[in-house]
Amino acid sequence: MQGRNWILVGAAILFGLIAVVFANSYFSGVETRTQRVADQQRMVSIVVASRPLEFGSKLAVENVRMQAWPANSVPEGAFRSIVDALRDNRVALRPMVAGEPVLASKVSGTDGRATLAAILPAGMRAVSIPINPVSGVSGFALPGTMVDVILTRKIPGDGATNEDMRSDVILENVPVLAVDQSADDKNGEPKVAKTATVQVTLADAQRLAIADKIGDLSLALRNVANQDEPVELAGRLGTATNRDLGGARFFIPQRASRQAMQSVSLPPAFAPQTIPALGAVPMRPSGPVMTVYRGVEAKEESVSKLGGY
Repeated sequence: MQGRNWILVGAAILFGLIAVVFANSYFSGVETRTQRVADQQRMVSIVVASRPLEFGSKLAVENVRMQAWPANSVPEGAFRSIVDALRDNRVALRPMVAGEPVLASKVSGTDGRATLAAILPAGMRAVSIPINPVSGVSGFALPGTMVDVILTRKIPGDGATNEDMRSDVILENVPVLAVDQSADDKNGEPKVAKTATVQVTLADAQRLAIADKIGDLSLALRNVANQDEPVELAGRLGTATNRDLGGARFFIPQRASRQAMQSVSLPPAFAPQTIPALGAVPMRPSGPVMTVYRGVEAKEESVSKLGGY
């Protein structure tokens, strides 16, 4: 009986230890999860826009404010105080909406000027080209869109006519930085402008300068989802001519007047040949004839109808 009691006591102690282990594991997991949630919910204060900011808007206490933000998702370049955000008379280099974090990459530096030069990537250039309502895609080539640049010019050569034209895609997938003097990429309304400023390399800037002198430039708006799509025209990369329009080329020569045709001398092969005369061949009268013999000489004479009819 006493041995049985010791067995029950040992079993109770064993089950107690197992319960303690499971309890410690459970509460340790709860504590870990609670600490993780606390870390995720820990907030810090950063500077955000209190109202919409356009390109070139000066940062001021009226248009920025402090906003609580999750500590583990603070964007790079965020300002932790309004004093730091307003230092050096900063201005917005990109449009911002209310509640958007004010980042160092979206505002100017020490000079405080809103210029395209401040947002150009290293090694790139901003070049303006002339456009019109047609070449500018009816005003839909806006800042932030991607375009191809097309050059249209006359085909060189002594045998070319005014109708012999060629069109070449000289640049592909080029970002538009500004239209006229507006660099606001938040405005989606079409705008008919006279110039478009595009972002290109130095070598492409030289190509654009030459192309502007030798022909007409136009823009082709690209689909934002197909930025890597190559340009293929008539089996040649980026080139089309007037001969590619409507299949084979038809040609109608100028028709010469009758007087001009009479004045043209025919080549010997087409000139009428002169047959040597073999003697006088009398003209045969029309109508009824009769043969009159005078001696041995025969002659055909026309015979009138009775009564002169």
